[in-house]
Amino acid sequence: MRLPRKRWWWIAASVVVLALAVWLVARPSAPADRSVVATVARGPVSVTVTTSGELRAKEFVQISAPANAMQAQAYQMRISSLVPEGTVVKAGDVVAEIDRSTLASRLTDVTLALQKADAQNEQAMLDSTLTLSTARENIRTMELDLEGKRLAKEQATYEAPTVQRQADIDLERAERALAQARSDLQTRTEQAQAKMREMGAEVERQRNTQKVVQDVLAGFTIRAPSPGMVIYVRDWNGKKRTAGSQVNAWDPGVAILPDLTHMESVTYVNEIDIRRVAVGQPVALTLDADPTKRLTGKVASVANVGEQRPNTDAKVFEVHITVLESDTTLRPGMTTGSTIETLRVPDALSIPLEAMYSDSGVTFAYHQSGGRTVKQEIASGAMNDHEVIVEGGLAKGDRVLLSPPANPEHLTLVRLPAAAGASAAGRRDSAGAKPPRATHGDPPARRL
Repeated sequence: MRLPRKRWWWIAASVVVLALAVWLVARPSAPADRSVVATVARGPVSVTVTTSGELRAKEFVQISAPANAMQAQAYQMRISSLVPEGTVVKAGDVVAEIDRSTLASRLTDVTLALQKADAQNEQAMLDSTLTLSTARENIRTMELDLEGKRLAKEQATYEAPTVQRQADIDLERAERALAQARSDLQTRTEQAQAKMREMGAEVERQRNTQKVVQDVLAGFTIRAPSPGMVIYVRDWNGKKRTAGSQVNAWDPGVAILPDLTHMESVTYVNEIDIRRVAVGQPVALTLDADPTKRLTGKVASVANVGEQRPNTDAKVFEVHITVLESDTTLRPGMTTGSTIETLRVPDALSIPLEAMYSDSGVTFAYHQSGGRTVKQEIASGAMNDHEVIVEGGLAKGDRVLLSPPANPEHLTLVRLPAAAGASAAGRRDSAGAKPPRATHGDPPARRL
């Protein structure tokens, strides 16, 4: 039985449609568009600098080796014992002991010097007493001899003129000798007094030195000046001082007793980011010891001069952040995470940082609209680790690609008006924005 011609056409059309469907399913699929699309959003945008730091007490009481150790010639001192860090002490409790061996020999030398000075002072006193006693006895003898000369002169009144003249000469010689002896006695008395003052000063100097050494030795038992928690201080190399560490007369600190009600976080900011950090900026703080705890703070000071920390090549600047809350769980030395908010725009258009590109100095985004993709030049503003502010070229709700589409070199570049582009560049420079990610062989942009 033959089928009608019309039915044959229906069967043929069905076969063709079915074959076309099979071909579409079975044919090799074209490369899929793997681009991820993001939407231009409007809302608040914050630019932050994130660093790690260490908690310290803003106010503390210093526990030090004796301040007058240099007077006792104790320049280098070794800590022989030290209470464990974190010990809570009362005023007067022993915190540390300094090795006494070096200064003990110094005390022996000073004691011997004092004994020698005492002996010399006593010897000088005896010598002066003997010398002055002899001088006084000689004067007494001369006075008696002078009296005899006067009598001889009176007896020579009736003698020959030569005898009288000789008597006058003898009397005058005796008077002059007596006057000279009295003058010498005065000089010797003053000389003896000066010698005694000199020896007395030496004895006093040695006695004072001995007292200083004794006081320093007594201070080698270091006691807490007030109640608190003992926290070790750090050496110049960043290591904490413990038993066996050396302290010196120029840096005598051993430990501190911090005021735990007023804390600060000391952190170091890279030289690339320090120009965006300023005093008074808000800071969000976290604790490595307790990630669930959130604290707030503000930048209290920013160093004007950079430094190079141990084991690092980059220059950093010291930043002090005041912790606004008072928390009894905070302890000096705890590691903190600090997020410094350097800029906050309450209402701005933004796109993900991955959606911004650069080519030949032109900043653009791959704008997708109605199935068509173009390279849309944009005016970018400040950026953070995740997003960048768009000041021109896109509107809220526009779709942008997070990765380049296929054959991006064939896409049309839609430029901004020249005035908008120039002003955007000026704003980007003033805001400290960094170059966006590059395409077509250009080096990638460095993120904040």
